[in-house]
Amino acid sequence: MAQAKPETECRPRGRPQARSDEETRHIVLDAARQAFAGDGYAATSTEALARRAGISTKTLYRLFPGKAALFEAMCADRLERLLSAVDLQANDEVDIETGLRAALLACADLALDPEVVALQRMVLQESAAFPELAANFYKNGISRTVTALAGWLRIQVRHKRIAIDDVEEAAGILIGMIASAPQRAALFGGVPLPSRKQIERRVRVCAVLFLDGSRAPRA
Repeated sequence: MAQAKPETECRPRGRPQARSDEETRHIVLDAARQAFAGDGYAATSTEALARRAGISTKTLYRLFPGKAALFEAMCADRLERLLSAVDLQANDEVDIETGLRAALLACADLALDPEVVALQRMVLQESAAFPELAANFYKNGISRTVTALAGWLRIQVRHKRIAIDDVEEAAGILIGMIASAPQRAALFGGVPLPSRKQIERRVRVCAVLFLDGSRAPRA
């Protein structure tokens, strides 16, 4: 008579534990970011996105009402890294120049990220046919970036480390200084995005210009 196998050798019964909706959302957002940046918005179908994420279209539509909602959620998700990075530097233990550099570097890391620039290129190419793309990209990209940096600047004003009348305007100017020229060069001139070393140098120059100005002292 054959001996029964030890209990520890028995195969587990039932289905493997299902993935949570939050985990599935992250997988779908990663797949969408790659698909939109690589293939474009019009050429990317919800069926293709579902296959890339390894889920059914039914599950995709349960998590996201449609492709436009998925694009908006993907842009918003990409901004969370910036928001957390900027918030971490808004405290009394960091001097103003170190904190400003960290905040600007967080903005530059996002604005000059290859995937973000690829998405921006896609938005520019397809916004005529899909005007909601530009609105979503602005709301969840440019606008939130400016708002996040303005929030950091507002704290520094409150602590009397800097004096600015309009923090939103200043934030927009600062982001333009660190990102606009490299973005335009990459989007329209085919110039490679700056290296990490070049970005850090640009951030240092921007911080000095902002904090100290560039006017020569009078004799």
